Amino acid sequence: MKLWGGRFTKEENQLVHNFNESLSFDRKLYHQDIEGSVAHVTMLARQGIVSEEDREAIVDGLKGILADLDSGSLSFTREHEDIHSFVEANLISRIGEAGKRLHTGRSRNDQVALDMKLYCRHEIGEIDGLVKGLMEEILKIMEENLDTYMPGFTHLQKAQPVTLAHHMGAYFEMFYRDRTRLRDIRERMNYCPLGSGALAGTTYPLDREYTAKLLGFYGPTLNSMDSVSDRDYVIELLDAMALIMMHLSRFSEEIIIWNSNEYRFVELDDAYSTGSSIMPQKKNPDIAELVRGKTGRVYGALMSMLTTMKGIPLAYDKDMQEDKELTFDAIDTVKGCLALFAGMIATMTFRKDVMEASAKNGFTNATDAADYLVNHGVPFRDAHGIVGQLVLCCIGKGIGLDDMTLEEFQAVSPVFEEDIYEAISMRTCVEKRVTLGGPGRTAMERVIQVCKERLQE
Repeated sequence: MKLWGGRFTKEENQLVHNFNESLSFDRKLYHQDIEGSVAHVTMLARQGIVSEEDREAIVDGLKGILADLDSGSLSFTREHEDIHSFVEANLISRIGEAGKRLHTGRSRNDQVALDMKLYCRHEIGEIDGLVKGLMEEILKIMEENLDTYMPGFTHLQKAQPVTLAHHMGAYFEMFYRDRTRLRDIRERMNYCPLGSGALAGTTYPLDREYTAKLLGFYGPTLNSMDSVSDRDYVIELLDAMALIMMHLSRFSEEIIIWNSNEYRFVELDDAYSTGSSIMPQKKNPDIAELVRGKTGRVYGALMSMLTTMKGIPLAYDKDMQEDKELTFDAIDTVKGCLALFAGMIATMTFRKDVMEASAKNGFTNATDAADYLVNHGVPFRDAHGIVGQLVLCCIGKGIGLDDMTLEEFQAVSPVFEEDIYEAISMRTCVEKRVTLGGPGRTAMERVIQVCKERLQE
């Protein structure tokens, strides 16, 4: 018999049961469901709504169920509709009449809202820890590569020289913003819906502030209808995870490009690569490609949840059951990708010589050559045209600006002197950019210190 079966005279059709049930996936919430129930009955006893004897029996019974589920000695069975009815039915079978009092002053609507909040709150902490771990690996690369010169790109074309430390710092900033978003979501969601009932509260003298305190919330939610129908925090978490995956995907794309034979900027560790079943020379960046591919999976969860919620009237509707599978899968996907990605970048080798040669051979110092002329009195627009002619000349000869003779420089503009070579060296091009946010060593050392402080927040 279902927990709601008293009003019904016929058994539920098996196909209906299969379509309606959620235990096959919301069993994942058993820790949170039992934690919430322990807090609820503790509050009921404190308010005199149930006896201390019943409270003790219920809490002991719930802890026994939790221990048996953790150990695997208690299995989930198909006849139960959801995790809430599974726990309650097992509690009643173990302790008898006292177990029937657990649900006093509570609905499955506020119960599932609580369980999902507790689960998301816990997972935010898990994801945040993984993002932090990834940022620590990025910071190590930054600290070790302040003088590793490489081309910076726009439009996927070589633009100006930067350092690997500077390039990696861009990803540190992205993941730092991801952590602040996770923190913001946790702040907004950390209010307890338990005690809202089905939608209109309850006539029992509940102490919602006490329940919230027991469960580590800042306090109770303030509108019972919103409490049971709010899934904003789920959507916000999915949105934050979609952004994390977008950042991982961009990073993956660069590693895939850098790992190619044409670039050879990085060498992936064998443990994070795979081979080909037919081509023995291949070493494929499968982890990066899978991370890039799984990004769409998390995007799909976000769009599905937005679509599910867009037409739901107040208050609770069964549509909201769709939040769980999507969110569970997205969380597992993001956590797996973060862990693997951190391991991949921690073990890959950077080809510093190839990076620097690529910067030199890509005219990334052309802007600095123009700045040289400006500093010698040539208007910038004229300097731009002069250096453009030099680049054309170099392309025709298959050389870089550094490889031109002084006579070749002066044939285009007599302003050039011997010091042009120092002015357009990779070191000078990078080190002159000392404004905060630039790639110069002085600026980067300041940024790295800020990054270390951020990781301690």
